[in-house]
Amino acid sequence: MTDTQPHVLVMGAGSIGCLVGGLLQAAGARVDFVGRPRMLERLHQHGLHLTDLDGGRRQLPTTALNLHTTVPPRAEPDLVLLCVKSRDTATAAQALGQQLPPGTVVLSLQNGLGNAEQAQQAAPALSMVPGMVPFNVAELGPGHFHRGTSGQLAAGFHPQLERLAQLFDRAGLPLALYTDLRPVQLGKLLLNLNNPVNALSGLPLREQLLHSGFRRQFAALMREALDLMRLDGTEPARVTPLPWDLLIQVLKLPTPLFRLIASRMLRIDPKARSSMADDLTAGRPTEIDALSGEIVRLATRLGHAAPLNTAMVARIQALQARHTRSTA
Repeated sequence: MTDTQPHVLVMGAGSIGCLVGGLLQAAGARVDFVGRPRMLERLHQHGLHLTDLDGGRRQLPTTALNLHTTVPPRAEPDLVLLCVKSRDTATAAQALGQQLPPGTVVLSLQNGLGNAEQAQQAAPALSMVPGMVPFNVAELGPGHFHRGTSGQLAAGFHPQLERLAQLFDRAGLPLALYTDLRPVQLGKLLLNLNNPVNALSGLPLREQLLHSGFRRQFAALMREALDLMRLDGTEPARVTPLPWDLLIQVLKLPTPLFRLIASRMLRIDPKARSSMADDLTAGRPTEIDALSGEIVRLATRLGHAAPLNTAMVARIQALQARHTRSTA
């Protein structure tokens, strides 16, 4: 790794990949973006425009972007960011394994659990590290990606990530490293159970959280999942200012009280929405199986039921199927 310009490869140039990769490039890294032709065409035409709820703004012109539909041959990146949807993990990892030198560090910045393990099985010569993205990123227009919430990136410990910490700091993406990331991932999974609620509401995140009915639905999904996690012997790490049981109670409060007590939770850009809402709107497959589906699988393994998360999986899948039939 060169000290002057680390080389980062983004595998999956979507909302997270473009925002994190773009900020790292603005901080001095050389970045290659690998994505689908639809997204690359937008970036080719409009460049990369990155904004956030704190007023931050970065612009990378088209001429500054290295765009690829496949992993560049003979690439030797210092770090790979694996940002594809969970369902594409194995395929993407195999493509990386076929092109990259053994030992290349790959940081999974994906929703759900087990993506790093699945990627490791698909590309055993590479070094897969789990990661967690706490903030929401929405695509507001072609090439325009907006971070609408706050939070700190987290990852499993790896010496290469420790060496790259200053790059992440310069990018405004401080990276917390953990010897055991799983409790943090479980905490993020609990919060992500709001994604399908938000998608079904049709509202921006902040507006949805100010609606008592949708908040209660989110609280019920979280309660069911938290009880199962504890039954499995794991306490999810706190990723919000409030302990989990108190957060669930606060979500069920009348809206005026909720607005008063949860002011930090409501520090959300009015434009922010869940990635699942974007996927449903665009007619793309969602990650419901990596969210509520993960809770259903946990319940099955424990010999219990998860009726609320099971019903949520069915509702989202039915909407996806309806869109597929209407466009066939």
